[in-house]
Parts: sequence; C-alpha cells; structure tokens
Amino acid sequence: MSDILDMRDVVGGYGEADILQGVTLRAANSEIVVIVGPNGAGKSTAMKAIFGLLHVRGGSIRVDGADITGLEPNRIVEAGVCYVPQVNNVFREMTVHENLEMGAFLRSGDLSAAYDRVYALFPDLKERRKALAGNLSGGQRQMVAMGRALMLEPKLLLLDEPTAGLSPKYMEQIFQICRDVRDTGVTILLVEQHAKQALAFADRGYVLASGANRHEGTGAELLADEDVAAMFLGG
Repeated sequence: MSDILDMRDVVGGYGEADILQGVTLRAANSEIVVIVGPNGAGKSTAMKAIFGLLHVRGGSIRVDGADITGLEPNRIVEAGVCYVPQVNNVFREMTVHENLEMGAFLRSGDLSAAYDRVYALFPDLKERRKALAGNLSGGQRQMVAMGRALMLEPKLLLLDEPTAGLSPKYMEQIFQICRDVRDTGVTILLVEQHAKQALAFADRGYVLASGANRHEGTGAELLADEDVAAMFLGG
C-alpha cells in the first residue's frame, strides 16, 4: 500500500519550545493508525503539526506525495486533510444538517450524495438532523464533528482524542465508525487516551514519549510487547 501520510523527523512546537524532537509517522492508504503515549508525549502536537497549526522547524510532512510542510491549514485542507480537534469541534447553535453543510465549504454543486454517505455512516445523525448540535450527547456531537469533516471526502482524517469523555457504549461506536470510514478508502490517524482499546482495533500504532518515537508496530504487536505494556499500558 502506498503512504498517504509520510512525516519524517519533524521538529516543532510552540513559540521557542520544541515539543516534537524528530517524530516520524506514516499511514498507508485505507489504514487506521493510532498514536498513544503518556501525557505530554507530543501526541496532539504531532497532529497539529500535520495540520499546519504550529511551526515546524525541521523535517518534512507529505500527503499523498505532496509536500505540505509549513502550509497554512486552508491549503492543507485543499490537499485532502481534515482535522477534528478534541474540544469545540461543532457549531453548537446550528443544526446537525447545518454543521454538515459548513463542512462542505470548499465544494460546489449538488451535495446530496455527500449527505447520503455521511448519514449512512451516522444513522443517529440522520434521525436528529434538525436538532441543534449543542443539544446532543457528547458521543453524538463527536459524530457531527467527524461527519462534517467527511463532507469534504478527505484522503486523510485526523482525530484528536475522539472518545474523550464518552461512555464505553459510545467509545465502541466511534471505533466501529472509524472502521467503516476506513473501509470507504479514507486513511485515519488518531490520538487516543484509551490505549489498549485503540490498539486492539487499529491497523498500526506508534508510542510517543517526550516528543519522540519509542515504539512502532501493528496494534497486536504493541499490545503483546511487555515493555510497552509495562511503560504505557498499565500492564
């Protein structure tokens, strides 16, 4: 499989502080890749670096072969990348359907097929398409945020802590939706605090610590690694 994301030796952070100390990540076409690690490891920072939300001082980031290093977020969206942050990721005073419409801001023409695809992935949203996003449960709001990003039919979907604060029921539902999205041909890179559960469903994973790569492998390999379990999974 060809790589949709190729992030090599990236150094960067906020202000003069480099949080990332040479992080390397890759994600192949139609693959789910999860980033896990302790608090402060640089997981969310790596996502923000990919999406152009912080200054990259070294290394390179390519998406589907195109160099996006240092581009503004709007240019990165045009390159086929969508990002769903952990918080403040829906327009609470808009309906579900209006949120999805906002997600299609770069598209023109008939969007009915795009709405149909999103509602097929998120049947809960179809039932509540006229409801205000702010009146939904946390799990449903996360679905709105993911659905809005998918309206642009991205090549790469970045999800930052998509199950944070959700019940076990909604956590499993979000993970299943990620599988369904992957099966449509979208590559997913996500940061997860529920490391064991995420590695159990992901194709591959990375363990970061102190802004650097520590371990890499399939989800099953990382779950079976005694060092990873002892240091990062509470094993």
